[in-house]
Amino acid sequence: ETIDPSTEEPLAEIAQAGAEDVDAAVAAARGAFEGAWSRVRPAERAKYLFRIARILQERSRELAVLESLNGGKPIRESRDVDLPLAAAHFFYYAGWADKLEYAFPNAKPRPLGVAAQVIPWNFPLLMLAWKIAPALAAGNTVVLKPAETTPLTALAFCDVLRQAELPAGAVNIVTGDGRAGAELVRHPGIDKVAFTGSTEVGKAIQRELAGRGVSLTLELGGKAANIVFDDAPLDQAIEGIVNGIYFNQGHVCCAGSRLLVQESVAETVVAKLKRRLATLRVGEPLDKNTDIGAINSRAQLDKIEELVEAGRDEGADIYQPPCALPERGYWFPPTVFTNVAQSYRIAQEEIFGPVLSILTFRTPEEAIEKANNTPYGLSAGVWTDKGSRILWAAQRLRAGVVWANT
Repeated sequence: ETIDPSTEEPLAEIAQAGAEDVDAAVAAARGAFEGAWSRVRPAERAKYLFRIARILQERSRELAVLESLNGGKPIRESRDVDLPLAAAHFFYYAGWADKLEYAFPNAKPRPLGVAAQVIPWNFPLLMLAWKIAPALAAGNTVVLKPAETTPLTALAFCDVLRQAELPAGAVNIVTGDGRAGAELVRHPGIDKVAFTGSTEVGKAIQRELAGRGVSLTLELGGKAANIVFDDAPLDQAIEGIVNGIYFNQGHVCCAGSRLLVQESVAETVVAKLKRRLATLRVGEPLDKNTDIGAINSRAQLDKIEELVEAGRDEGADIYQPPCALPERGYWFPPTVFTNVAQSYRIAQEEIFGPVLSILTFRTPEEAIEKANNTPYGLSAGVWTDKGSRILWAAQRLRAGVVWANT
């Protein structure tokens, strides 16, 4: 059963794929890779991708509502972020489909084969787009498993593919929980695994694929440091901090969940942040005025509550603005912890919710040391008026992406 997390009302019943279903999907993908899809010229592949992008745009209102119903995110984000970006991915990779041989002139590019893709629940349709679009553009076929709590837009996407008249077997969707994902990763007929999700599951997938010659892409957890230096544009930084951690209820791998503020401006930043939090609206995801929607599932809400309680127990100071939460559904107010020590769980573990931990620093070197003191390395942010300081920090932060003043 898949539900609306804002009401706990059931939306649909979804199939739990087993080994036979996964086998059938991989066989269909293999057949298309060696058959119809392999005979489609790159320029023709691009036309299919363009068509998918246009249909996503035409059906964007329907898909945005479905995304918010099933996932709990505010409709404003589904409508203005997720759907436009999903379509943009297909447009972008359509442009690449017939240019790969020119982009890599010394090595003739070739498709890998069948791509097994497993996506999480925080950006269901957007994750699907950035997994499927490049795979198809390069000539691969796909078997994708959406998250068990948010499968509805992936299933609706099958109808988009029908409209686009994509050759049968080029894209296959299997639904179910982690057992279905494990069957897919274990299947001997796949050539590539692309996984976005938790670090623990990513490690398990890496162990499973060791020695098998299967290509692997992992995008795992994060505990991003957002560093605010004393010369930063503070009002601009406050908006960036809020977007960095409260966007999509904090259900973002690269969320700025650790805020490192230079001591001389810490009191000002915290005061401004608290004032800004009081203006955020928590509630009905389909209300266009909502800033923070529902937490995706009971299990995720339990995890958030457990880590927040740990923060209290360890001695951090908690602030939550006055906020009346709906009686039904899964909700958590925007939360800020101050007086956080580096060793606290809320400073070390990924919470994946609307919870911000604030630490302070005195020197730039201390900021970098604290920012890098984490097992994660997905992203980071720097706020400062000095371009040289941005470059200095970016060279020293152990993060795959570093944002500057944004």
